[in-house]
Amino acid sequence: MKTLAAILEQLGQPLKIRELTIPDLKPGQVLVEIAYSGLCHSQLLEMRGKRGPDRFLPHTLGHEGSGTVLEIGTGVTKVKPGDRVVLSWIKGDGADVPATIYQSSEGPVNSGAISTFMHQTVTCENRVIPITDAVPLREATLLGCAIPTGAGIVLNTAKVRPGSSVAIFGIGGIGLSAVLAADLVHATTIIAVDIFDHKLEQARRVGATHLINAGQQDPLAAILEITEQRGVDYAIEAAGQSESMETAFQTVRNNGGLCVLAGNLPYGEHISLDPFDLIRGKRIVGTWGGETQPDCDIPIYVNLYLSGKLKLDGLITHTYSLDDINQATEDLEHGKVGRALIDMGQNRVEKARQ
Repeated sequence: MKTLAAILEQLGQPLKIRELTIPDLKPGQVLVEIAYSGLCHSQLLEMRGKRGPDRFLPHTLGHEGSGTVLEIGTGVTKVKPGDRVVLSWIKGDGADVPATIYQSSEGPVNSGAISTFMHQTVTCENRVIPITDAVPLREATLLGCAIPTGAGIVLNTAKVRPGSSVAIFGIGGIGLSAVLAADLVHATTIIAVDIFDHKLEQARRVGATHLINAGQQDPLAAILEITEQRGVDYAIEAAGQSESMETAFQTVRNNGGLCVLAGNLPYGEHISLDPFDLIRGKRIVGTWGGETQPDCDIPIYVNLYLSGKLKLDGLITHTYSLDDINQATEDLEHGKVGRALIDMGQNRVEKARQ
């Protein structure tokens, strides 16, 4: 069986679309027909060589998707052929099979436990979560990374309380998900910070109460003015910029304010903090996928979506084909998209088997 995939062959170079031969499944593995893949800044950093040396080239990419199970390896009990699933980089229950090697006309191609920039993919049991047919696969894609991380920060990491104030730096997929969740838990002041007005307007549509264009005004001064010099209860940094990380920490209130870092800095970059802010009682933590437990949390998000409380369609701004994936990554890099999806199209199973 063959599949088409976007391959990273050299750091800093465009992805190449290659035909790959799918290997036989190992115990614990799952073959999935991908419907949609999300596109995330962490993948962009990897492509641009900003995550350090890469000893696995050439390799596949993509860590957030949705699709339908085609086949399962021995020992898999969590899903069966025909099940619709969310694919996530966050480990859940089930077998963990860390790597796959595909074959191509140009030699072997490496793949991790999950890759979604491809029509069909070999993943493993602990990277798939079955979902009801009632959830469209387009919106379900967001449950693989954007929502678990962004909403997970609000619900699990920070445990944002009703009536509190939250500042979100960086209004991409993670930031938008955080805005959506902050509104869901009835935070009263939800401040969106970005340098693009179209992203800020999208944040307003999903729940932001205040908008700050950091290219036009000082976000620290603006947030202090909004909060009457007190600072916010929670700050979430999802832009992946050292300056915004430092500013986010400065915006939280003394005596218990919490800053959560979700953004990824390029390899080797660091941030600077005034330790006296820690003595004042400000706190700063990182997050690992919003501390999400996929098999518990994703069904909760599914139910919230089906009840109309989690408006996932408001996060998706652009859709591309796999052939246009380099344009998609370029648009992401230049801030033109919120959460972009790669649409793998339909009816490819039989074509891939030819």
